[in-house]
Amino acid sequence: MRRLATPIGILAAVAGAFAYVGSVDPNEPGHYPVCPLLKLTGVLCPGCGGLRSAHAFITGDLGAALEANAIATVGYFLFAAVWVLWLVRAWRGQPLRIGLAPVWWWGVGAVLLIFTVVRNLPFGSALAP
Repeated sequence: MRRLATPIGILAAVAGAFAYVGSVDPNEPGHYPVCPLLKLTGVLCPGCGGLRSAHAFITGDLGAALEANAIATVGYFLFAAVWVLWLVRAWRGQPLRIGLAPVWWWGVGAVLLIFTVVRNLPFGSALAP
């Protein structure tokens, strides 16, 4: 059972964070700080809208979660898939090793960069929170 402690602990921490964001609405002003990049430059970062997305996701509004931050919403599902894989491998006594070639990391970076640029352009306003 000790080998399950880390994935279960991570899940507990993430569940706690989601429970907090689910109960303290980020759409109400004054509960959370403003994104520093947005405050200083007016530019939306790839994480802008992430708290609103998490709140909508945890309250069951998948459409609003995607509207607030599509990348974050996809990330929730990706986290869940990797967490299940981690738990199964820990149960079997195997380490979790996800070896991604550098091209995948560059691809993720490119997607985040394109998402950030497009959501800040007039025609990409649908991606803005």
